[in-house]
Amino acid sequence: MSRVSMFSAPFLLGFDAFEERIDRLSKAADGYPPYNIERMLDGEGAETFRISIAVAGFCEADLDVLVEDNQLLVRGRQKDDTAREYLHRGIAARQFQRNFLLADGMVVKDAILRNGMLMISVVRPKAEKIARRIEIRSA
Repeated sequence: MSRVSMFSAPFLLGFDAFEERIDRLSKAADGYPPYNIERMLDGEGAETFRISIAVAGFCEADLDVLVEDNQLLVRGRQKDDTAREYLHRGIAARQFQRNFLLADGMVVKDAILRNGMLMISVVRPKAEKIARRIEIRSA
């Protein structure tokens, strides 16, 4: 049985790479760490998205924020401190990877770690509408 794709419509040309990315993101969905996404508009119509990820216990050296192939990757790796002896360990030294698919033209502005929250600002500048006339030639 073949799978029907939302990108299989004949007027959607060149979107097969998006379908692959969406499939990859949906398979990697995990609830850890929790995150929020806020949307803000400026006076000129540009959008800023703030992704806030709860990363309590992680320091800057434990976190990586990468943009790769229209995808924002956030990775966290904590090293286990063998010098410590725990009587109870309720806070796990757990690694994670969060992926966010970015539309064309989106720019990751910065990442700030404050009070156990990693805040990443992603900006979508107001897009200029471009129209151009295509000349029709005779065969």
